[in-house]
Amino acid sequence: MIIPAAAVLIALASAPAALAQPQHSQKKVPVAEGYGGAVATVDLDASKAAISVLRKGGNAVDAAVAAGAVLGVTEPYSSGLAGGGFMVYYDARQRKVFTIDGRETAPQAMTATSLEGIPFEEGVTSGLSAGVPGTVANWDLALRRFGTISLKQALQPAIEVASKGFVVDQTFHDQTAANAARFKDIASTAELYLPNGAPPPVGSVFRNPELADTYRELGRRGPAWLYGGQLGKEVVATVKRPPVTPGSTRNVRPGLMELSDLRAYRALLREPTKVSYRGMDVYGMAPPSSGGSTVGEALNILEALPDVGLHEYLEASRLAFADRGKYVGDLPGVPLSELLSDGFAKERACLVGDTAMGHPAAPGNPDGSYEPCPAPTGQAAPVATEGPETTHLVVADRWGNVIAYNLTIESTGGNGIVVPGRGVLLNNELTDFTFGPAPGDPNLPGPGKRPRSSMAPTLVFEDGRPVLAAGSPGGSTIITTVLQILVNRYDLGMNLPDALAAPRATQRNTEQTQAEPAFLARYQTELAAKGHKFAQNPEIGAATALEFLGRGRIQAVAEPSRRGGGSALVVSPSR
Repeated sequence: MIIPAAAVLIALASAPAALAQPQHSQKKVPVAEGYGGAVATVDLDASKAAISVLRKGGNAVDAAVAAGAVLGVTEPYSSGLAGGGFMVYYDARQRKVFTIDGRETAPQAMTATSLEGIPFEEGVTSGLSAGVPGTVANWDLALRRFGTISLKQALQPAIEVASKGFVVDQTFHDQTAANAARFKDIASTAELYLPNGAPPPVGSVFRNPELADTYRELGRRGPAWLYGGQLGKEVVATVKRPPVTPGSTRNVRPGLMELSDLRAYRALLREPTKVSYRGMDVYGMAPPSSGGSTVGEALNILEALPDVGLHEYLEASRLAFADRGKYVGDLPGVPLSELLSDGFAKERACLVGDTAMGHPAAPGNPDGSYEPCPAPTGQAAPVATEGPETTHLVVADRWGNVIAYNLTIESTGGNGIVVPGRGVLLNNELTDFTFGPAPGDPNLPGPGKRPRSSMAPTLVFEDGRPVLAAGSPGGSTIITTVLQILVNRYDLGMNLPDALAAPRATQRNTEQTQAEPAFLARYQTELAAKGHKFAQNPEIGAATALEFLGRGRIQAVAEPSRRGGGSALVVSPSR
């Protein structure tokens, strides 16, 4: 995690002049309790921006957009205005959950075979992998429909941080170093992120004045500047003619995006997914995200079982991922209501026994006609490669509005290509499509299609009122991270900070369950006796969450150590 400057406060509230420069020591607090609103992000400046908006009378949507824009500065390898994302938002006045789909889209020129035969790594660093960005449209729709401030106002904290800079921490340095080889091969990226030919050293101040200017101009001109205007023209030119460093031998393929694709882009309001679990209602994101459907199906399977522990958690996840791979994508006819039905869940739950299922689990048949325990049929789809990055934030305000927001540019560093003069990394979201050949795969690319996502911003309600919000980055491990947090909280009896901090394991219908070292140390022997096979994963997810404790008190929670630790703040610790 990056520890940026206190300068973000200056955009929204007066502060002493000494705070105008980046500070080299800021305390990260992963748990905060209080009143009047709360926020949890992976980054301190983003959290401060959100809290400042709330203190000045803004609502949860205003604060989430402001925090998201700051993350585009301080977490540029995970998010940014050239990416996309999903919002799950509860509007307290309307007493209704809304979701906004700001997922990137494929250009109209892309077909089901456009990615065939391309090595995955060549797709990662290419113009071909750049989807039509949805983040700016997402921000704009959210603010116009639910917010109280303008996009120009929401961008001010990010402008301050980009101008004045933030202090480079170990995570930012390490992520830059891991990408240094491909960054060097893109002239505009090397100029920005490899000053003096090397990653910025830990403790140095990193500034992005070009991004500050881009945000200023976006605030002045509005989203049309990207969706058909000059910024859009520059994005298209960069996609079609990547600025490869002279002498580089890297094969950086050009993309298919046209200005007409940007003009046609729309963020969309969609109906959320909804399941009941332990007497609560759990809302998530519908396709093209598989987060809501897969988390929801797994919860339904768990509720159909007599007991729930870690073995059952892994098996329910295995089955839900088998169905995700077979049925979920951005296409008509996804059997969403059946995937989330109690009848289908009971049919799938009967496959969960005392030992781990054989690999791979076959998909079920969500046809509306369910038997006590049918023999599995069909062939499991392989788990596609997804970038481990993305970021997630949660915000609640004084009126009871609450939002869970995932935003991303896909791989760490996106496609590695900075738009010259703009300070913005492009996404490589189209690598989330199945490369093929894979006849019948619901996630093959197509013109205007949105790649299937695993992002799972989630809201939990009890008696019609929100009680918890959660989400995480992590590619397809997002789904299992959110699911495990809910199991920890509501089945294993943990409080929310412990539910986030607990060691994780992720089963995505793979032969081996990936697990963190602490999970293996504690549970491997017990679960291996049940037939589970494991592979070590040093870190799974980087969650943020909040819980309503009653009588107006809110607890905001972030990671204590994953990705450097997160940040949780409240408007006021007392009434």
